[in-house]
Amino acid sequence: MKILIETERLLLREITLDDKEELFKLHSNPAVQYYTGEPVVESIEEIEKAISSRISDYEKYGFGRWATVLKNGMQFVGWAGLAYLPEFDEIDLGYRFLPEYWGLGIATEASRAILTYGFDSLKLKKIIAIAMKENKASIKVMEKVGMEFDKFAPYELGGEDAVWYWCNKKLITKNKAH
Repeated sequence: MKILIETERLLLREITLDDKEELFKLHSNPAVQYYTGEPVVESIEEIEKAISSRISDYEKYGFGRWATVLKNGMQFVGWAGLAYLPEFDEIDLGYRFLPEYWGLGIATEASRAILTYGFDSLKLKKIIAIAMKENKASIKVMEKVGMEFDKFAPYELGGEDAVWYWCNKKLITKNKAH
């Protein structure tokens, strides 16, 4: 198991088929899926297809969504990471965690580390994040990690407006100093 990012409390690594049960638990939870615009996952087979897609992202882009594990006890808590969105030609920061880990600062901790990794190791120029307007917790994370509001725009064709944030290395560095 290759650790890509390590923080004070977390380890981020590539998702593998060994994670399918935990990912099913995550994506079959209506509370987790509520603000995603995606349906609740109904089967392990759906998760296996999603994992295959994640693995091909790692190979194609050199990054993706990563399993996020608590160092203390090696407990899977969800995923966080980057995804290339070809329809917008943007790289998106995203995260999903099991509800029992909400409100503990995990999304903020993981996101800060992912942005640093994206700019310093991957040499990315810009990273965005998109959330539904009602997802106040996610928007708060984007702001805490130094991202700035960009626009209200649909995420999916015909969908309602979502909140778009963005950052670059200079912006993150500037916001860390404040």
